[in-house]
Amino acid sequence: MKAPAAPRASKYGNVKVEHEGLKFDSKREAKRWHELVAMQARGEIAELERQVVFVLATGVVIAGRKRPALRYVADFVYERPGIDGQIVEDAKGRVTEGYRIKRHLMKAVHGLDIVEV
Repeated sequence: MKAPAAPRASKYGNVKVEHEGLKFDSKREAKRWHELVAMQARGEIAELERQVVFVLATGVVIAGRKRPALRYVADFVYERPGIDGQIVEDAKGRVTEGYRIKRHLMKAVHGLDIVEV
């Protein structure tokens, strides 16, 4: 009989965190969420959301096979009084090539810059 396998370490060394019933992909993301919640309570920001999905390209059929839509999931989205539009934040430890492409598409498709924290 085999012993249960130990959980695999994260590719980039992040540690998943659960706090007050919310799950976060990293300690950095959890810390930033709590900072933003405090900012919203003080009235500095509004409409705070987390894990917001943006479609960057619709699903397609390639060589007879369906390919899903290309999506970007923003860690946080909020509004700031006096600033038009949404602010999109990503709690980034390491910028990957895939992320660079999605960041480019967010600007091209939605006209939104991603703030990396």
